[in-house]
This record gives sequence, structure tokens and C-alpha cells, in this order.
Amino acid sequence: MFSQELWLENEKKCAVVRKSKQGRKRQELLAVALGVKVGVKGGFLWPPLKLFACSQISSLVRRAALTHNDNHFNYEKTHNFKVHTFRGPHWCEYCANFMWGLIAQGVRCSDCGLNVHKQCSKHVPNDCQPDLKRIKKVYCCDLTTLVKAHNTQRPMVVDICIREIEARGLKSEGLYRVSGFTEHIEDVKMAFDREISNADERLEAVHEVLLLLPPAHYETLRYLMIHLKKVTMNEKDNLMNAENLGIVFGPTLMRPPEDSTLTTLHDMRYQKLIVQILIENEDVLF
Repeated sequence: MFSQELWLENEKKCAVVRKSKQGRKRQELLAVALGVKVGVKGGFLWPPLKLFACSQISSLVRRAALTHNDNHFNYEKTHNFKVHTFRGPHWCEYCANFMWGLIAQGVRCSDCGLNVHKQCSKHVPNDCQPDLKRIKKVYCCDLTTLVKAHNTQRPMVVDICIREIEARGLKSEGLYRVSGFTEHIEDVKMAFDREISNADERLEAVHEVLLLLPPAHYETLRYLMIHLKKVTMNEKDNLMNAENLGIVFGPTLMRPPEDSTLTTLHDMRYQKLIVQILIENEDVLF
């Protein structure tokens, strides 16, 4: 029987051996990407070569994913290349040559992140597969970019809206003729642009921001929200719900630092929304 000390010592040795094997496998993988051989006695790749190999592997993985993804809808999309300044050594993911220079060494696709020389960008095939992390909005976004990023045949906003209309709006008078309230339309658009995030996660994020306020600001806001919550409890008489109070108090409580008319108009719906959230969840947030 091994003692506990001997067992722990044996486990440490095994861990060292496993780590060594993993490092060796990584060296071999990088060597394959470079097309070179690593010595039997454990040669190591020069660090810049490692960076080059990693860039080649990422390029190969990206293209392999595009080729073998059976669920991918075959919509052709050109890359959205923009001049980019890279930090540290970088290699072109098309020709595999080094990107020389201190600034503006090449271009990067703002939709999928492909890095290539400016000249090579003219020869790259139209195989852009947008990354959801890079797509910031649903509205004002290229249609092909949007559907490829979500891997769908149509934009999800079209599917969701049509499903809702067919479920409960086909008999509505003036369907598609009578305009909705601009404020409500903007709220829906903003919800799609922000992916309609989980309510609990949103409250947690708001709570974390509130904790960053100076004590005097926090206490004043807390006291005011308690009062406004009482106002909403008498909505039947005063006709003031959390949304209406958000419209009234939003511009005052969340005034932008710069007195810009355009900025103020753009921020109004966000001001209303955050104040509405503070009032409705006063007992949880404070």
C-alpha cells in the first residue's frame, strides 16, 4: 500500500509527464502547419514561427468549418475588408507570407476576422462566414451578413414578427396600414438589436452599475425610486405607470454630459427604459 505522501508524489510526476506529452503534441501540430519536422530529441519552434503556425491553423480551421458544415445555407458573401494595423507579428491567411510594416500592414474582414494582405484580398473567394460577436445590430445590417451570422434562411426578425401577426393580429383593423407609436417601434427594434437579453441578467447588470455610484447619488436615487414606485401603485387614479414616469424623469436623471440636441433625441428612449426598469424593480435593485 502506498502512503499518501508517495501517492501525491507519484501524481505530481504523472502530471509532469502528461504536460510534457501535451506540449510535444502541440509542437508537432504547429510543425505540421509549417510543413517542417521537429527533431526526435525534442526540438522547439522559434516563437515567431509559432505565431505563424497558429495563424495558419486558424485559417485552415475556418475554411474547413465552412466546407464541412452541412447546416450552413449556401449564400455567397464577399468579405468586408478594412485596412488594419496589427500588433505583433502577423501572417497573411491567404498566401501565408509575413505582413511587413509598422502600421496598416494588411486588411481584416470586419464580419469574420480574416486577416490578409491588401493585394491578396482581391483574390480571396467569397466565402465570408460572419461571426456573431462582430455583428452589433439586426437593423441597418447587410441582409446576407445577418442570415449567415445566424445560420438561417431568413432574418429571425422576419420570422418572429410574422409568427406573432399570424397568431394574434390577422383580424386587426388597418393591419399594415395604421402606423404604431414611434416609441414602441423603437423599443422593439432596440430589443432585437440587443438580442432580447435575459431579464435576470439585465437586472444584474443594472445592479452592478448602481453600485458604482457615489454614496450620495445612490441614496438620492434609491429614495426617489421608492417614491415613484408608490406613484405607480395609484395608477388607476393618476394614470402614471412606470413607462410614463420614465418619459418624465428620464431626461432629468440621465442627462448626457454634452448639451447636444441630436444626442438628447437619440438617448431619450434609453433614458426612459432605464428609469422604467429602476421603478419596476426598485425592491430588487436597491
